[in-house]
Formats: sequence, C-alpha cells, structure tokens
Amino acid sequence: MKLLLDTHILLWTAGQPEKLTDSTRTLLTTPENLLFFSAASIWEIMIKRGLGREDFKVDPRRLRNMLILHGYTELPVTAEHALTVETLPLLHKDPFDRLLLAQARTEGMQLLTADASVIPYGESVLVV
Repeated sequence: MKLLLDTHILLWTAGQPEKLTDSTRTLLTTPENLLFFSAASIWEIMIKRGLGREDFKVDPRRLRNMLILHGYTELPVTAEHALTVETLPLLHKDPFDRLLLAQARTEGMQLLTADASVIPYGESVLVV
C-alpha cells in the first residue's frame, strides 16, 4: 500500500512516537507499505514553526533528511495536485490537509492521518 503521511503523523514519527497508535506503527513498519511525505508538509512545518507553534518545533531540514535516510519518498507538489484541490468538496478548510488529500487522490495513495475530520473524503483517507 502507498501511504502519504499527514504532517502530524510525520512529526510524531520523528519526535513523539508515543503518540502513534499500535495500528499506525504496524502500517509504518510493514515492509510492503511504501511511505511518502509531501513537500507540502515540510512547507507547513516551516510556516507554523516560524509562527512559534509549540507542536511544530522540529527542524524541517533535519526531518526531511531523516525521512529520506529511513526510506521515505518525498512527493513534490505538482500543478495537477493543485488543480485537484478544486475538485474536493469544501468539507475541511485547512489548505495543507486539502492539498495532502489532493495528492493522495491524484497519486492513488492513502492519506494516513489521525484527523477524523477528513473521513468524509472517503477512500483516499486512512484514519488511525
């Protein structure tokens, strides 16, 4: 399965693994699963870290390097992803989450998230 990790799952994986559920840990360690992170998540971390958000204190450059070192694949943001955002019903207003959803749909991935508010988007979402 191709899994696109949402930003909080990335942050928890890197610095607060105790926040991950057992099912999330299983998904992240199953060798058949391909793990992806979005450039949009790195952008989100940069912005929210710059705003002083307590839950975004991680160094985004170090996070990116460590994710790649541990076998995660970086997913760039393309124009196709941006255009897909427009096709999503406005059920959730966070622009980063909407872009991650659009990327998952476009790329045939599951967005792995702890955010139950995106469940209405359907088959592209895996809430843990």
